[in-house]
Amino acid sequence: MAVAEAALTRIREKRIYLIAAILFPLVVLIGFGRTYYFKPFIGAPPLSSYLVHIHGAIMTAWVTLFVAQVFLVRTKNIRIHQRLGMFSIALASLAVISGFFTAIAAAKNGAASSPPGIPRLSFLTVPLVDLVTFSVLFAAAIYYRKKAANHKRIMLVLAISLLPPAIARIPIESLQALGPLYFFGLPTLLCLVALFYDRLQNGKFNRVMVYAILFLIASYPLRIMIWGTETWLAVANWLITLSPV
Repeated sequence: MAVAEAALTRIREKRIYLIAAILFPLVVLIGFGRTYYFKPFIGAPPLSSYLVHIHGAIMTAWVTLFVAQVFLVRTKNIRIHQRLGMFSIALASLAVISGFFTAIAAAKNGAASSPPGIPRLSFLTVPLVDLVTFSVLFAAAIYYRKKAANHKRIMLVLAISLLPPAIARIPIESLQALGPLYFFGLPTLLCLVALFYDRLQNGKFNRVMVYAILFLIASYPLRIMIWGTETWLAVANWLITLSPV
């Protein structure tokens, strides 16, 4: 009986990762469809620079890799999953580098995706802190790569952490008008749903998952708190001098 119950728990637990593997690329596709993926078909304005093309291609590869990794685990192709995990380190490094230069170029020159009403230099805190949270969470996932229970939960939180840019671009004006409350609030809600679903299935909270979620959620108000300070604006003014375009 205990063995059967444990197997049932594992099956239920896997559902959330399957849902993530479906929703993650779907949200990205909907959010970036008009401004990136379907741009040639709808006559949208051209991208602001070649950096956006590079970063978009790298992040598309990252989303594809996440989906592939979930299905490799589900089909018990663990060795391939592990080999691709090593490739993900290189891809993550490229994502951070390209993301940094894309962000500072947008702060310097402006971009169609920049939210109205928020100065470009102030908003630069959002993508740069995104890169920090991505780097920390991915480093934690690598650290726990031999502890599957922790590793997979961190990767789930990491996937959720990448959603705000796509969510902010979903063309629903009433939601977009909410600004950070919307594009940070929805990922926060998703994190809490995932956490309590995990608690329900396993009978206890996974501490590493709790810490990862708290870290991510704490990063949201931090960006808003510092983006108008003189110190940040001075840093931002220096950062945009590093932009290659």
